Amino acid sequence: MSRSRPRWFAALAALVLAPCVAWLSAAEENRFSNSAVETRVLDGVRHLASDELGGRGVGTPGIDQAAEYVAEQFAAAGLKTNVVEGKPFQEFSMTVGTELGQTNTLSFARVGVDEKTETATLTLGENFTPLSIGGSGKIDAPLVFVGYGITAKDLKYDDYAGLNVEGKVVIVLRHEPQQNNPHSEFNGTSHSQYAPFSRKLSNAYEHGAAAVIFVTDEYEIEERVAQRLKLWRKPLDELVEAQQEFAQLKNPTLEQIEAHREWVQKQVNAEWLKNLDDQAAKLKHEYDPLLGFRGAGGGDTGRIPVVFCRRAAIDPIVRAALKTDLATLEREIDKGPKPASRELPGWRAKGEISVTRTQATVKNVIGVLPGSGPKADETIVIGAHYDHLGMGGEGSLAPGEKEVHNGADDNASGTSTLIEVARQLAARGKPLPRRVVFIAFTGEERGLIGSAKYCANPIFPLDQTVAMLNMDMVGRMVDDKLIVQGADTGTEFGPIVDRLNETAGFKITRQSGGFGPSDHSSFYGKKIPVMHFFTGTHKDYHRPSDDIDKINAQGMRRVADFVTEVAVALAEADARPTYVEVKASKSGMGGGGDRPYFGSRPSFASEEPGYTLEGVTPGGPAEKGGLKGGDSIIKLGDSKIGNLEDFDSALRKYKAGDKVPVVVRREGKEVTLYVTLEPPR
Repeated sequence: MSRSRPRWFAALAALVLAPCVAWLSAAEENRFSNSAVETRVLDGVRHLASDELGGRGVGTPGIDQAAEYVAEQFAAAGLKTNVVEGKPFQEFSMTVGTELGQTNTLSFARVGVDEKTETATLTLGENFTPLSIGGSGKIDAPLVFVGYGITAKDLKYDDYAGLNVEGKVVIVLRHEPQQNNPHSEFNGTSHSQYAPFSRKLSNAYEHGAAAVIFVTDEYEIEERVAQRLKLWRKPLDELVEAQQEFAQLKNPTLEQIEAHREWVQKQVNAEWLKNLDDQAAKLKHEYDPLLGFRGAGGGDTGRIPVVFCRRAAIDPIVRAALKTDLATLEREIDKGPKPASRELPGWRAKGEISVTRTQATVKNVIGVLPGSGPKADETIVIGAHYDHLGMGGEGSLAPGEKEVHNGADDNASGTSTLIEVARQLAARGKPLPRRVVFIAFTGEERGLIGSAKYCANPIFPLDQTVAMLNMDMVGRMVDDKLIVQGADTGTEFGPIVDRLNETAGFKITRQSGGFGPSDHSSFYGKKIPVMHFFTGTHKDYHRPSDDIDKINAQGMRRVADFVTEVAVALAEADARPTYVEVKASKSGMGGGGDRPYFGSRPSFASEEPGYTLEGVTPGGPAEKGGLKGGDSIIKLGDSKIGNLEDFDSALRKYKAGDKVPVVVRREGKEVTLYVTLEPPR
């Protein structure tokens, strides 16, 4: 036991330490001066958006480096970073890419009347290739030609009408009928909603196809050949022009006549003129190239095998089975347009397709500022996503540009601001009454996956999570403009924003509701009040040009200050915010433009086959029909559903007022419900 000190010692200590306390206060004040904060937030963006981090694509070394950086900054700010089994990382696996597997074979066979088998074996990379939008599996099934593979009830056109393709392999033409007809109902010379590979694949899957073979349509090949021949015919055009010019000479000299004769003879003997017709035939093969493995896009869950074949590999099978060819069938379709689908009697596709989906361990980064007092177990989440698009590809608005998408505004700005809010709240010294959890989410660009995973597996109970504040793209403030979405999702939010903005001085635009294209949606779907802070979109969005040189550090500092004050107000409030269920507006989320209204929100956290619901819109058709968050739709009407694209495709086959049976997978069991669709929103 230590001896007690006399009172004079305490007084002396106070006198000696007083100057030090004043000095520390001054240093702390300088640390949070405007210039110091702006320097820090800009340095954060500079690091996260550097070329060295490679665009922070999910599953890349760069995003792991970004995660380590955020964790280090959380720890340096004074947060607890050992809340997930002693680490700052909430880890989980997700699919980050697809690769061609080892075994890929395809052949066509027919057993003739004399029991002899005709076989045509294709060569990988020469006349067929698997596509990454498909999956793996063995193939041994009858062949069916289904034209363009379109079901368009609104246009009274259905390539599958009268056909049973259950368990069969369908041959599908690219694009759509009447491409050279500007008056066609299929958008004429522009592609309609029915043209994409993903839509055709969904339609085939819905009809029960076992596999899909895509083939380039004749019109596209002819167009490509015509363009090339136009360039090749240029010398011929020049020859004609030269002849015409020479004919206009009134009295040509002998030298001019001889020179012209020699030039014409030289052109007539040229290889380009001799072989022009032969070249046209060769071009047809050249302009029927194989698509690359990723040529049809990606993002599918790999439901059934999908391959792309050259026409030269499919046409002989069509001729043998139907006594006609693909070009004739296309012209037959174009006349209506009217489907010309039919089975290929006796012919089967055989083989095996192998597509490997690459898994990676990804992580949310979590830091905690503990609360103190009777409300310490209540949580406020403040978040921002730190992933971006890597080198481009899926999600990029600069298609074909394989370069670093730095994502300075989206969302290095939000992540750096998140770290700054953590610094400011931790530096207050006195604990807040409620716990504040800071989360840098991964996988937002892949469909809010990180936030969905957290909400499915929260570190702190969601029923004790009182609010979520989200920052996404807060680095390009112009004219003091700040967008705040969700101020109407908590009764107390509006007055807090108004009061604090009297000092902050933003020109605030409020957006209603808690659902939007960022991580706050995951929390609002769990009935947690949310606010999302955003300085607006711009022409550099999802492009390599979203870089550090366009960042407004002063604007970021002001957002950080504002979010900090909002967090303090929520943490110190006597009562938790009151959740408000904001009904979707006619132009809000949950609609489908020209499709009937269903009233559901997708969850991208599940990789199981089906369309998994993150939630349903209050008062919407799905809720009225008994659907709820966590359900996975596996059948809509007669259509099988393997993912969101299938659901969208199937839904468009119905109209408002239709009562549609919906089969969902719920807690391991199949449940059939009935949903009455409403008019489009």
